Amino acid sequence: MPMLVLGINCTLSPTHADFMARWWPLHYHDAAAALVRDGEVVAAVEQERLNRIKHTTAFAGDAIQACLEFAGASLTDVDRVAFFFGEHYTDRELYRLYARSPRLPVRSSRELLAERLQERFDTALPDEVLQFVEHHTAHAFTAYPQSGYDDALVAVLDGAGEENAISVYSGHGPAMELLTSHDISHSLGYLYLTGTELLGYGLGDEYKVMGLAPHGNPATYRAVFTELYDLLPDGDFRLNYEDLHAAFARVGFTPRRKGEHFTPAHRDFAAGLQETLESIAWHVITHWQRATGHRRLAIAGGVGQNCTFNGKLLLRNRFDEVFVHPAAHDAGAALGAALKAHVDLGGAVPRRRVRQVFWGPALPAPDEVTDLLTRWKRFVRFERSTDVARDTASLLAEDRVVGWVQGRSEFGPRALGNRSILADPRPERNRDRVNRMIKQREGYRPFAPSVRAEDLHTYFEFPRTMPTPDFMVFTVPVRAEHRAELGAVTHVDGTARVHAVDQEVNPLYWRLLTEFGAHTGVPVLLNTSFNNHAEPIVDSAEDALRCYLTTQIDHLVIGDLIVTKLPWSHADLCSLAPTLSPNAKLVREDTPGQPPTLAITFAYGSTKEAPLEPDVYEVLRRADGVSSLHALGVADDESGHHIAATVRDLWSERFIDLTPPPRRSTMD
Repeated sequence: MPMLVLGINCTLSPTHADFMARWWPLHYHDAAAALVRDGEVVAAVEQERLNRIKHTTAFAGDAIQACLEFAGASLTDVDRVAFFFGEHYTDRELYRLYARSPRLPVRSSRELLAERLQERFDTALPDEVLQFVEHHTAHAFTAYPQSGYDDALVAVLDGAGEENAISVYSGHGPAMELLTSHDISHSLGYLYLTGTELLGYGLGDEYKVMGLAPHGNPATYRAVFTELYDLLPDGDFRLNYEDLHAAFARVGFTPRRKGEHFTPAHRDFAAGLQETLESIAWHVITHWQRATGHRRLAIAGGVGQNCTFNGKLLLRNRFDEVFVHPAAHDAGAALGAALKAHVDLGGAVPRRRVRQVFWGPALPAPDEVTDLLTRWKRFVRFERSTDVARDTASLLAEDRVVGWVQGRSEFGPRALGNRSILADPRPERNRDRVNRMIKQREGYRPFAPSVRAEDLHTYFEFPRTMPTPDFMVFTVPVRAEHRAELGAVTHVDGTARVHAVDQEVNPLYWRLLTEFGAHTGVPVLLNTSFNNHAEPIVDSAEDALRCYLTTQIDHLVIGDLIVTKLPWSHADLCSLAPTLSPNAKLVREDTPGQPPTLAITFAYGSTKEAPLEPDVYEVLRRADGVSSLHALGVADDESGHHIAATVRDLWSERFIDLTPPPRRSTMD
């Protein structure tokens, strides 16, 4: 019989009372589920793609359901459910919480896991089906087995996994031997997060700081940063990341507040922070390379998403090959937990390099997509293409920006050609255009290029000894002679986070690059994740259409359908029915003698809030997803236009959804 193992990453408390996430905000983020059959990935989904909350900590019930549905299985078919943290550690932290919160019922982590699964799937699993995997072990079991290597140095670098922030292993054959570990006081992830907070960002925004760093000069604050750490013999080091605030206060550094402009000092701080992380991580990794003689390196953990450092590991020639898992963050630990449990059950994990992560839900049948678009006929027109790669390439060559949705969605933080926004990579203005008009984000942030694998070395300085970079995890120099030509994807320091597309891995996306190259002479595209600033990457056709209608993307391509916006009128907008997003709620606070304070906020996993005027509040209070704005009293006058404009903004911010009212049956 095939062996089926489910791995999960999430909190184990109920969504309506998520005490675990509230007490441990740096744990349980990027909730996910992964299903493995006989050591092969069947499906892997991040919960955020389904509940539409970025970096969500919620119980991964939706993701589990999606994995099981794709496999045609039920929870009772699963041989093992593996959680991505150790049982002893999780119980210890829970019991500390219970001591501080006497109203919480006392439950062990094992009991909580069983309760959540029972609630969601109405299935009581035997106790022996549940397994807990230590966090760094889970990360290591993504990096090493899926690298395809039969020997390698394995480095797990993150914020914290139980007691440790860094774990280094020596991999030989199917086995890994722990060489060293560094506790949380040595956390490079927490160092970078602390610096990220001084720049007005938070958890999950570290990549923004990585993009800002090349705009600054690391020498400005080098002396301050070097006060915080010492590099010691044998790959050891001292780090006082908790002193970072005090150290920079002493030199008069002014923290940036959210929404403020970046000063030269902020840019220099980002550059120094990046240099510090690279110096320490290089010290640890190179020591153990010398000690073991390994010429191949596999990396996982959140710090593994620092593409700038990864690129430098490539170019310094310390290793013949470097593999960074495409889901190096905590979502990937769900997969690693599943693989570890599979091995513990006596299974073997196939040792070949993973080259694609199209493991999420698939698009619905073409007629279902057609039905969806037909419901929106007042807003879009669409046509079926007989050669969607050729026709989309023509649009891109005409400088149109396209949302491209194909097949199964990607697992991990990168859009790799199935849920992507695409544009011509040549005009430098396209970087600012996509940042401002579509992503609605900071203009300094770079975009990645997708290039045909056979053209990789023509445009980018990528070592020829290394395998094709399938996963957008390495930042490398753009060749000097092509930097002006690739103006939209070349960062200020002449680099790019490159994504090479092999015909065997993603044949349709490869054809699109080929057709674009035939039009322009450049088989490269600007590729960024299909979402706006307020949401995770789109997953479903409905997600894609919503994002398309609330941004300035020119065209949407779903399967072989090419969609174009129609001009909207006030009446068109008022024909749509509003409903609160599943995780939003209306808030009213009454103060004697004062007008009520009205707002809409996310009820779970966010502090995001928007104030509401009374007339908008009243419309949303009565919204039921069936009654149109017009039926809810939004008129064609100045007040009605103001209400409709506000509702449209709330739609863009994902506080609410707007949809055509359901069709009435002939029996109504």
